[in-house]
This record gives sequence, C-alpha cells and structure tokens, in this order.
Amino acid sequence: MSLYAAKLFAYIKNENALDINLVRETELGAVYIHTSKPGISVLAGPGHERKMDARFLDISGKALAYRLESYRSSGTVSSSLSTQLRCYFLQKVNYVKQDVSPEEQTDMALISDKTFLEKATPNTLEVYQNIIKQVLVRTGPVAEVFDVPNSREKRVVIGYRQHATQNFFSALSDLYHFYDLYSTRKYVEQFSNGVTVISLYLNQIPNSKAPPIEVSVYQVVREASLIFCLPNTPLQSFFQTGTLSIQETVYGYIGWIFAQHFLNRLGNEYTALNLILDSNNSTQAEVLSKIKKRLRSDTFTREYILDIIKLYPDLIRLCYINFAVTHYISPEANKLKPSISYQRMQSGESLSDEELLEKIRKTVTNNHEQMIFESYLTFNKHVLKTNFYQPTKVALSFRLDPSFLPLLEYPRPPFGMFIVVGSEFRGFHIRFSDIARGGIRIVRSRNKEAYSINLRSLVDENYNLAATQQRKNKDIPEGGSKGTILLDIEKQDKALVSFEKYVDAMLDLLIPGQSPGIKEKIVDLYGKQEILFFGPDEGTADYMDWASQHARSRGASFWKAFTTGKSQSLGGIPHDLYGMTTRSVHQYVVGIFRKLGIEEESITKLQTGGPDGDLGSNEIRISHDKTIAIVDGSGVLYDPEGIEREELTRLATKRLMISSFNISKLGPKGFRVLVDENNITTPDGTLIENGLKFRNEFHLNQLAAAKLFVPCGGRPEAVDLSNVNNLLNEDGTSRFKYIVEGANLFFTQEARLRLENAGAVIYKDASANKGGVTSSSLEVLAALAFNDEEFGEHMQYHGTKAPAFYSEYIKNVHQIIERNAELEFEAIWREHEATGTPRSIISDQLSFAIIKLNEELQTTTLWNNVPLRVAVLQEAFPKLLLEKLGLEKLMKRVPESYVRAIFGSYLASRFSE
Repeated sequence: MSLYAAKLFAYIKNENALDINLVRETELGAVYIHTSKPGISVLAGPGHERKMDARFLDISGKALAYRLESYRSSGTVSSSLSTQLRCYFLQKVNYVKQDVSPEEQTDMALISDKTFLEKATPNTLEVYQNIIKQVLVRTGPVAEVFDVPNSREKRVVIGYRQHATQNFFSALSDLYHFYDLYSTRKYVEQFSNGVTVISLYLNQIPNSKAPPIEVSVYQVVREASLIFCLPNTPLQSFFQTGTLSIQETVYGYIGWIFAQHFLNRLGNEYTALNLILDSNNSTQAEVLSKIKKRLRSDTFTREYILDIIKLYPDLIRLCYINFAVTHYISPEANKLKPSISYQRMQSGESLSDEELLEKIRKTVTNNHEQMIFESYLTFNKHVLKTNFYQPTKVALSFRLDPSFLPLLEYPRPPFGMFIVVGSEFRGFHIRFSDIARGGIRIVRSRNKEAYSINLRSLVDENYNLAATQQRKNKDIPEGGSKGTILLDIEKQDKALVSFEKYVDAMLDLLIPGQSPGIKEKIVDLYGKQEILFFGPDEGTADYMDWASQHARSRGASFWKAFTTGKSQSLGGIPHDLYGMTTRSVHQYVVGIFRKLGIEEESITKLQTGGPDGDLGSNEIRISHDKTIAIVDGSGVLYDPEGIEREELTRLATKRLMISSFNISKLGPKGFRVLVDENNITTPDGTLIENGLKFRNEFHLNQLAAAKLFVPCGGRPEAVDLSNVNNLLNEDGTSRFKYIVEGANLFFTQEARLRLENAGAVIYKDASANKGGVTSSSLEVLAALAFNDEEFGEHMQYHGTKAPAFYSEYIKNVHQIIERNAELEFEAIWREHEATGTPRSIISDQLSFAIIKLNEELQTTTLWNNVPLRVAVLQEAFPKLLLEKLGLEKLMKRVPESYVRAIFGSYLASRFSE
C-alpha cells in the first residue's frame, strides 16, 4: 500500500523517482525503509541514521544493546522508476553470556549475540575476533580493510569501545560519501565485553571522478579516527556537501574553539585605560575589572564567531593548508604512497604567513572578521606538535607555545600549554616550568547559563589555578601546572570518558609514536622530551589509578610518577587519608592563635567545603573551634551556638554531606537549608526563597559572622571586588578577623587587600594550601627513585598491609609539610610586622623571589660545584630515600632536570625564608 501511494505521488508530481519513508520502532528494535541515492548525504533527508545512533546504537552496552543490519537494493523498485531502497533492521541484542570474565573477553561463542552467531561465517568470526583483541588493548578505534572475492568491493571493519563516541555510524556515511563511495551492506554488532564492531561493504559510484576505490578506502580508514574524535561539529554541513574535507572541517572547528578563548578582545582602548587608571586604587581596579569582563564576554560571542567563520569556507581551507604544510608528514618521509590528503594539500594554494594574512585582509569585509581569521594564523604559528594526523586517537591534542598570550591579561608567561578537544569536552593544560605538576579538574555546569559562564572563564581559571600552584610549589622541585576539562552541556555524565580521552590524547604528544598505522612519529617543533605530572582535583580523585596504569600500558617510562593521589596498592599517598593538605592549612590557623595568644576553643568559625571533601573533612577532625556554619554542595548548616561537634565528626569520618546531619542536634536558632529546597523559613523568621541561591551566597550573608573563616571549598573568585563589601561591618572593619584560605582562588587578590586594609589577618591560598603539593612531590620522587621491583616492595600496599618503608615515609612527609608551613608562616608574619606590607602581597613576593632564585640557581655554576651540590642534595633528599638508595644511585635514577630542580628549590626556599 505504501509503495503504491508513493508511486501515485510521483506520478502526480511527474517525477521519475519515488519518495518512500517507512518507520517502525519498538523497544525490541526498529525497521527503517526509505529511498536512497547511492553516495550522497542528503541534508534535508529523514536523517534515519542519526536517529538510530541516538536511540539505539549510542546507548548500547552490557545491559541493553541493539545490533543492526542494513541493505541497499541492487535494482530499482520498478522497471519505470530509478529509485533504490535502503533498509535498516535493528534488533535488541541477546548475548550468549552477559557477564564475562577477563579470560572470556575474546571468546566469540560467549560474548556475541545469539542471532549473530547463527548467521556469521567462520571468516567473519575470525575477523571480528582479531579486531576485538586489538580494541581491548587500545583506546582508539581499530580499522582494517579486506578485499571481497571476485569484485572491487571493499569491506571496512571498525571496532571500538562502547560509549567512547557518539553518532559515529551516521558520521561514517558522510565520510565515505565524500569520496564517492556507497555501501551495499553494513552491520553493527555489539559484544558483552563492551566492544562495538561496524562492518561496511563499500563500492564506488559509477562514473566517479574520485581516486580509485583502493586509494579512497585507505583514506576513509585514515580519517575514521577524526570522525571518531569529533563525529559532529557546527561546520559539518560543509563536509556533507563536499565543500570542505573532513580534515579541513575539523581544523575549522578547532580554530573556532581557539578563537573563542584567545581572540584578543580588549583592544587598544582598554590598554590605554589600564595605563591611566591606578590598579592600586580599589575603586578604579573594580571598574577596570568589570570593563574587562564585559568586553571579553560581549564583543565576540561564540555564536558571532561561528557565523563569521561559516561565511568563508575558502579561508578555512587556506588556513588548514598553512597548518598542514608544517604538521603533515609527507609521504617521502615515511615512504608511503601519496595519500589523498597529501595530494589535496599539494593541489591547494599554499600561502606563506604573510601571503595568507594579506589574503585574509582582502577577502573579509570588516575588522572583526579579520581578527577572527587572524586568530587561525596565530594558532598555526604556535602549534609545536599535534596528534591531528595520528592514525588512531580518541581526542585531538595540541602542544602550543603560549607566547601569543597578551601580557596585559596574563602577566606571567606560562612555560607550556596544551589544548585537548573531544566529542564530550574541551580541555586545557598550562604549566609554568618544564618540571611541573598540578591537578586535573573536571568543570561541570548545572545549566546552559552556568556552561556559558564556565566556557568564558575556563582559560582564565586554568591560568590562575596554575599560577597559584606555581606559587604554592616554591618549596618543591616541580613548578605549578593545572589541567581543566569542561564537559559539554549535554555530556555532564561523561566525566570519566572525557578524562580518559584527555589523558590518552596528552600521552600522544609525550610518548614518541613507533607503531606504523597506529601511533606514528609526529612533527615535533619543540624537540625536547616532556614529562607531565598529574594530580587529583575536583572530580578526578578516583581516576588517578587508571591514568597511571594507562601510561604504563602505553609504554611510558614515567608511569609510576605520572599521577599522584593513586591508591595505596599502586604506591600512592592519599591526601585525604593522611590529611596532607589540612596539615599545612591548620598550621597557619594555630600559628595565628599562637602569635595572638588566643585559645582555639573560644573562636567561632565559618567553613565552606563540607565534611564530604578532603580538606573540609580533615579540617573538622583536626580543629577544636566553635564552628557556627558549614557550606557544602548540598546546602547550608548553621547554628550560632556552635554546631554539635560529635555529629560533625561523624559526617567527616564517613565523608557525608551536611544533608546527612541529624538536625535534632541543632540549637533553637540553628537551621539547615538544602540547595533543592525553596521557601524555607528560618527560626528568626527569615524566608529563604531559593536554597541554591542561598547556598551560593551564604559566605556573604550577615549570618556568616565568625572570627575565623577557613574556605575549604568553593568556586574560584567567590569573593571579588564586586561583593567584598558584603564582608565589611558598618564601621568598615572586616567581619572576619582571621582568614586562612584553604580553597584555591576563593578570593581575588583585590578582595584580599580590601579585607586586609579593613583589619583582617589573611594567609592566602598560595601559602596555606601547599601540604598536598608537598606530599605529591615526595610521592613523585619516590616513584622516580625506585625501579619497578623496589617500588612494589617499598611503596605499594599488598592487601591491607603497608610496607615498613611506606609507613615511615608518611611520617617523613608530615614532618616536611609542617616544617615548610611553619617557616613560611613565620617569614610572612615577620615581614608584615617589620614593613606593614599586606600579607597577601608578601606571600606573592616571597613566592616570586624563591621561584626566580630557583631558576637562576639551576643554571649557575653553583651546580658544577660538586661538594656544594652533594651537600645540598644530602639535605634536600628525604633521609629515608638516602638511607635506602644512597645519593649516588638517586642521582643516576632521577632525571637530571629534576635533580637540578631539587637543588635549586631547596637552596632558594631556605635562602629566601
């Protein structure tokens, strides 16, 4: 009946083709049948394959999965019409065995769908098994090409881990259509070991002007990894219509992201205004800060940038060729037959930087358009290495020379920068020295507005966190770094997948490729070995074990030291278990009390960051004050008479949020307001209309009146010049008398200075919150010092028993943290008493002085003074390591650059303090 109706409709319209579109969907599967012209992606078509991806294929896993069979009719629907049909049959998977053991991961008789086993030939089973074996030991897609007997048809088989990408099946169609290929059959099979395998039977459309199918299929396999990384971008239509290649399209998308974050939007007027206004005048500084935020958010929105980019696809192509000329490895270098990519690049117009800049100026119509495309050129000039052309990858990564950052906005130039882009996220990594370490942070967004704010501030937050880490790390060999991973608004549940892709893409640039067709050598303009050290941060504490083991599986020699905060079975020193960060923060609290002769029990305290967190839980357990309020992710807990300490300690011990607090233990004036509660009336009659807003702003509320404030959590710049006045009394004095900033960047520097001028005693984050970094540094040192066997014996838990060395090493770490904190506290207190300079400024001055002296000492002739070098290193290395290995062995095993950093940091910190 449907076919007859379609024929009748075609007859009425006098068309020699049918338009058939039949759909039937159930929980058990689906059937799609529609008319289809081979080798063409129809933008205005029914979009069945994208629907299949979203509704069936992307969600497939162990518990629920769907397999697909698809066929194209070899003839037409009738003798009088030229229409061909494409049919899709989706079926709910019925695994032979859903839960398979590690030993059964490659047993096709167990991991397969029962229907697939009935239909599959022995050859197919063998091909799929080989693909699956490779997928299980790799992170990216595995693709192979097979000849179909007695024809030029090619069979492309691609395997990958489930949930590792989205819209991949439909995007592959766009890819082979670009090369004038079409499929006669295609299959998607799911396996209970977490692997998906796609099989495509490809032919070339008649009278095609594209290269022969043998060459085109090779290109499809090469570019499948780009599709895997970024199946859909806002520029996809250029690729689907053949205007741009997939490489040009993805490059254009990366350039769009770069422009969003790094386009210099402030202009000459802001520079002039910055010179006129006095940054030391808080009112003028506040005005300048507001103007800066407005200019950066309003001048070039991401939508505005994208609209302009879409106007000039030819400029995208020219910019891509400029990029590819540098980073694409020519076939002469690797002795491969010239690929289509290389031929396309050679046939395109290759312009020098100056010629391309002139071409941009002549093509665009206004200054804004010129600035956007000039940012592409800036990107090209500063990429030192990239995995863009690696045959297999899970996300795109770029190592940049950060010298393009304007000094006006980023006054301390970073040493290195990475950009990583995946289908679920975008991420950055910034470090301030060659040997550097810092945490990797997941940035989540509650809604689209929050995402927009996080997107605009991402690089600044990353830079400021890394700069703070640099100042905190002044006592240790590693400089400061920080990584951020911003989850796309629709991918808030993809934190682990995003982290894994981020790490793997970074390793692509740290480990030289040595496997043709998998991980090949890349163009490296940096030309030196780089080792990065990652640590836990917001949202990644549970991922450190995986990162270390993944680095090991990829052959990284530095795998033991690659991450800190690992579990004890891998030799890690958990900060929360041993209270490493709190040991430093609380040293500053008790230091203030000691200097002023105050009894801790008499002090009221506000704490942001609750009993569920590392710093918050340990602060509760180690302190003896009268805590009147705690703010955490779940809400606000308040009692002006002091929150019951025993119940607080119970939560801290079990790492529970204040939502689990037994409110019967609150006093008559106490209350708890959770973020999902609205229209709550407090005991004093105040109406709280919105619990989330109340939580976010409670530290600014008049109820938050305590002598001591210890931020142990919270978003960066929670207090800045726009709201710091809320922390002042009517007489202009600070509501908090003592502030020890445990959370990174909770206050802006301007806000700190305003509070210090109002009488507050403040010790900023870069001084107070460094116990964790000291612990991590000593964890890294042990990992570099011991070989694998020794590390397993002395640093790794076996069951629940700690090695004797490990237990003693923890005590050694505690002593070093407390000694460093005490030395810095005394130095800042002494300098403030002598000069009256605000402590927040002294903290920075001390950090910069130590860092500068450290860098100078590493390159002076003092290092060549062997007796001095030995004497310093005998003091700088932990005594336990010296006793176990000896100085000579330590110097041989630990990289010289790291030993130099130990030498410089020890001398500089002791000299400056």
